[in-house]
Amino acid sequence: MSIELPKPMAAYYAAKNQKDVESMLACFAADAIVHDEGEDRRGHIEIREWMEETTRKYGVTVDPREISGDADKPVVAALVAGNFPGSPVTLYYHFTLAGDAITHLEINP
Repeated sequence: MSIELPKPMAAYYAAKNQKDVESMLACFAADAIVHDEGEDRRGHIEIREWMEETTRKYGVTVDPREISGDADKPVVAALVAGNFPGSPVTLYYHFTLAGDAITHLEINP
């Protein structure tokens, strides 16, 4: 399924599916925050570490299925498949956007 996503989110998912950490990181503001698996990662250094760890550990692919919410706070329901129990699963990506950058991302089941 193909849905239209704001530019930074489309770029993030494309890079994620290519396992391209540099391109994923380029979608985030320098002071962005990511909340995933019960932890917060702040800034590019911690977010890069999270991206490298989860890419290596889970090797996921993400298929965005639906988008809802406001233009600056969209929520994406995505089918996520990878090396983890219960795969594939639908996860919800709660974004906060500022211009062409992701400033906050929270991922929930």
